[in-house]
Amino acid sequence: MKIAKLLVSLLLVIAIFYCFNTKLGSIPPIGKFLSPSQGVWQNERDEDITGELSIDGLSDEVTVHYDAQLIPHIFAQNDLDLYRAQGYITAKHRFWQMEFQTHAAAGRLSEIVGENALNYDRAQRRKGMIYGAENSMEVIKKDPKSLSHLQAYCDGVNAYINQLQPQDYPVEYKLLDYKPEAWTIDKTMHLLMYMTDMLCGGDSDFEYTNALREFGKDRFDMLYPDFYDFDDPVIPTDTDWSFIDEEQTPLPQSELPMDSIKEVMEKPNPHNGSNNWAVGPSKSYSGNPILANDPHLGLNLPSIWYVMQIATPEHNSMGATLPGTLGIISGFNNHISWGETNATRDVKDWYKIEFNEDRTKYKYDDGWKDVTVRVEEIKIKGKEMYLDSVMYTHHGPVSYDHTFKSDSERVGYAMKWAGHIGHDFVDLFLKMNTGKNYEDYKDALSKHVAPAQNFVFASTEGDIAIWIQGLFPNKWEGQGKFLMDGSNPDHDWQSFIPREFNAHTKNPERGFVSSSNQHPTDSLYPFYVFNDGYDSYRNRVINDFFRSKEKFNIQDFKDLQNTNFNKKASELLPYMYKHMDTSNLTSEEQEILDIVKAWDFNSNIGELAPSIWDSWWTNLYLLIWDEYDEKEDMVLDKPFTYIAIDLLKDNPEDAFMDIIETPEKETAHDLFLIAFKETAKELNSWKAQNGDYNWQYYKGTYVGHLLQGLPAFSRFDLPIGGDRNTVNAAGRNWGPSWRMIVEMSSPPKAIGIYPGGQSGNPGSKYYDNFIDDWAVGNYHSLNYMQNETADDTVIATQTLTPSSNE
Repeated sequence: MKIAKLLVSLLLVIAIFYCFNTKLGSIPPIGKFLSPSQGVWQNERDEDITGELSIDGLSDEVTVHYDAQLIPHIFAQNDLDLYRAQGYITAKHRFWQMEFQTHAAAGRLSEIVGENALNYDRAQRRKGMIYGAENSMEVIKKDPKSLSHLQAYCDGVNAYINQLQPQDYPVEYKLLDYKPEAWTIDKTMHLLMYMTDMLCGGDSDFEYTNALREFGKDRFDMLYPDFYDFDDPVIPTDTDWSFIDEEQTPLPQSELPMDSIKEVMEKPNPHNGSNNWAVGPSKSYSGNPILANDPHLGLNLPSIWYVMQIATPEHNSMGATLPGTLGIISGFNNHISWGETNATRDVKDWYKIEFNEDRTKYKYDDGWKDVTVRVEEIKIKGKEMYLDSVMYTHHGPVSYDHTFKSDSERVGYAMKWAGHIGHDFVDLFLKMNTGKNYEDYKDALSKHVAPAQNFVFASTEGDIAIWIQGLFPNKWEGQGKFLMDGSNPDHDWQSFIPREFNAHTKNPERGFVSSSNQHPTDSLYPFYVFNDGYDSYRNRVINDFFRSKEKFNIQDFKDLQNTNFNKKASELLPYMYKHMDTSNLTSEEQEILDIVKAWDFNSNIGELAPSIWDSWWTNLYLLIWDEYDEKEDMVLDKPFTYIAIDLLKDNPEDAFMDIIETPEKETAHDLFLIAFKETAKELNSWKAQNGDYNWQYYKGTYVGHLLQGLPAFSRFDLPIGGDRNTVNAAGRNWGPSWRMIVEMSSPPKAIGIYPGGQSGNPGSKYYDNFIDDWAVGNYHSLNYMQNETADDTVIATQTLTPSSNE
């Protein structure tokens, strides 16, 4: 008996020891995770922002001042020390985020989380994410300045990693039970490819091909027009394009493939966009240009942005950086300010590829071209490596080849993407950060390839401008809207629009420039640009605002960035009220209708009407396009919002208004009532389960941790109004990821805010301390220091010194 008890006790000890030191599914090894010396408790500590640190590779001392928001102000004596320090300081506060996002970009998440991420990793490799990064790296290697600055940043990150002890690892490493690896310049390239993919614009070639096949050309053109004339484009409609002496590529006489495609890869959030604008001296209260930018992206913790000031005796810039790459992305210096919005241009096309019997060649023109095979090695935590052979054509990677169901089917689909074209990301922002005038800004943009962006500009010289910049194929009418024949040379990209002919404006007569992802130009622009899902509401609110009076101040800019006016609702709801039969509404339904009819169309947090509108519109939109849901054997994109509203108001008896499942023939007016009754039912059910359906709680905006919204490290039910069609474009987990306003005085004065905090450590008070102010529309002053002498905004100073080994 004693021996039996001893054996049981021993087995229990072994089991406990095993459980405490072994990762069980998604649970980290409990012993390591809770270890007093190395576990999660070590992450509950104050930020180390004082004293002296020895950094490998520095040639001189670097001073880092921190202000009350934990924003670092870095002062170095030369550029290489500056970017080495930027790499070190960014890694110090955001390293896990930097590494996790680059693993995601490169299709390496399986190494961290196991085989559940394998399909994601395969898709990233088949997009050619690493391939595109390698192409850009080859370009950068030919520019000694860009390469040396990028290497300095990389060395700074590694200087931080090399000082880390296991107890200092960010908590996410402990949760997932893995450890950091060395940073490389390739990882920065992967991160920039990640952003390029996130902002790559529309990509509906397969969906449009299916729609053309299903509905015919006339109906297709009505549902997906190339252009609509009620919009207020980025470039003013009175722009003279006569300076362009190059013509659009002529239309070839050839047929497009009419395949029925059943599935596509996961795509970037179609709502990724932004606002930016600037007013010139004539419309500024002070006579100084004023610029604003607010990129609309996913809301995550740690935030996609990290704010810092980086300065040498030759230049001094401040603003939002992208952790993992050098320079300021959206910001200002003593001479110019800049910001970006997504131009959503179509720079990704798909080609049908026909292979020979053993798939070593593919058909092209009157012959065959060789296939190149790239073997992707995907490491999987706890499993054997997965090898994925990806075929490449001259168009690009064959991202889809799962149609090989038998030896007789030898068809795949190849991606042609401007993001694969190598270019020097580093050069653009190094030049922008050090720019002094409009010509410097234009030079910085001159070689930009992707992603397509609307770059806004303002200077202390009084200039404002906006360029829609990227490397854009000069397409024939309709090219890239549908799946194309990969064997037909006429379907190749024939040339690119010369960058000097990309749409732009400087100091327009109206006194302001703006963009919010709307159509870039009017129909007179001489190159083919089709409607790619452009915004059709925010842009008109913004431009109407700047036409509403003569002068604007900083408070006006704040008010506009935070405006919740819902133009979409204002253009449809009055028509719905007028044409909906309300005679059979119940008392509960009538009460809900009365609430929304009294609405002033501002989607504010404490109101019920925005929730009613949101549910009503969603139900109505789904009823209009129920025909699409019947097509389960193919992928289709439902038409854009403005098409639905146009159809409801101008063609209420169109066949799309009829509900397939009912014997009656419904009109738009019938749909208004049916959708409203469904909304009343939904809202009453929501109210019974959750309480009042005011907009704050019904929308439920949250900022989620990068590990699939890890609840303990996330923030929920934030008090922010708006929706994706308002200028304050805050959705559920998407919205203004950085708000910045800069007045180009001498020196510039700036304010900014983002939904997060400077620290990536959930145990830090700086982890999410900006969120509450961001949600209610408050800003923080950006303390733009003119020299390294500490002022009263500085709460701590750290000195980075050259290593004694140097």
